[in-house]
Amino acid sequence: MASRASSDLLLVGSLPASTTEEALRAGGELFGDLVFALPDGETGPRVLWAAYEGFHLLAPHPDIETVVPSAQPPRHVGEIAVLAVRDGVEELHFDRWPRIDDAIESYGVFKGLRDEGVIPAHVRFQVSLPFVLSGTPTFQKNFVHDHPIVAAAYEELFTREIQRLTTAIPPDDLALQWDVCWEVQDLEGVISWMDGDAWDRFAGPVTRLTRLIPEEALVGYHLCYGTFGGWPMYEARDMGLMVKMANYAVGHSGRQVDFLHLAGPRNLRSEDERFYEPLLGLNVPDTRVYLGIILPIDGAEGLRRRHATAAKYLDDFGIAMYCGFGRQPGQDGMETMREHREVVQSLRESRPAAAVHGAQHG
Repeated sequence: MASRASSDLLLVGSLPASTTEEALRAGGELFGDLVFALPDGETGPRVLWAAYEGFHLLAPHPDIETVVPSAQPPRHVGEIAVLAVRDGVEELHFDRWPRIDDAIESYGVFKGLRDEGVIPAHVRFQVSLPFVLSGTPTFQKNFVHDHPIVAAAYEELFTREIQRLTTAIPPDDLALQWDVCWEVQDLEGVISWMDGDAWDRFAGPVTRLTRLIPEEALVGYHLCYGTFGGWPMYEARDMGLMVKMANYAVGHSGRQVDFLHLAGPRNLRSEDERFYEPLLGLNVPDTRVYLGIILPIDGAEGLRRRHATAAKYLDDFGIAMYCGFGRQPGQDGMETMREHREVVQSLRESRPAAAVHGAQHG
């Protein structure tokens, strides 16, 4: 079965725009012919990515206390708030997920622009959700005790909120992307406070949560090393861990996984074949793979070098920014998005016609 997510480009999530309408309007005009789904840009406070959960879901809970307050806004991991479950609390309950409220509101804007013809008729609405650890990473004071309590509440919240989301947004008009970043760092062993079974913190939610998403919706995993305070936060020596995680996600999600995003390298590793060689072990025949090999530091030439090296180990793949790029707008967010299209288009035009995997209905 061929992947239902057939396109050249994946937009990971955040876009350098000031409002949802600006992001969706620019996204439709610049990328509508290249993507199967369009995110709302994660504008406003969501530009901080999962720090948004810290501010709007976790910290306001009466049974969670702030041990060290966050910088406003945090610029790197060391400035994120340190949270803790209050003494004596062994179970939490979250009423609503603010990110779902935002998604439902944005979908109304999306539909209006699609009705206007700004967004092509075949393009779905993309919602990106932090995976469990990625949404709840900062319980540093007593991680081994606190995180399982918070994670259980987060999972239970998803079981209710996915129903609310897919009632408001028809599943056949939805693409849901799991943002998996802290899990990657956790498995690399570079987060000092995360003790215990890192693999289970990733694999357990894969088996429990993704199967709850209606089959009519597209589902993907964005596996990334992050850009919060650095680009990347931690640079892997090769893609072996992401390949292992991708294979597991596709094999154990309990439903079709339509797309995968695997972050690429930067700078000198662009032509380091050892970095890409683990792609030979990728076993996801019905899933569209996107490699995060577009970087805002070296333009079209860097993309072509990384694409040429990756193509030695993977026959057919789409491309994406390394991570969301809403936090790197430069002087002019619109110019950044125009440059993003130009970089993608330059690769498209340089490839033989037979190699171009054109956008199709999702």
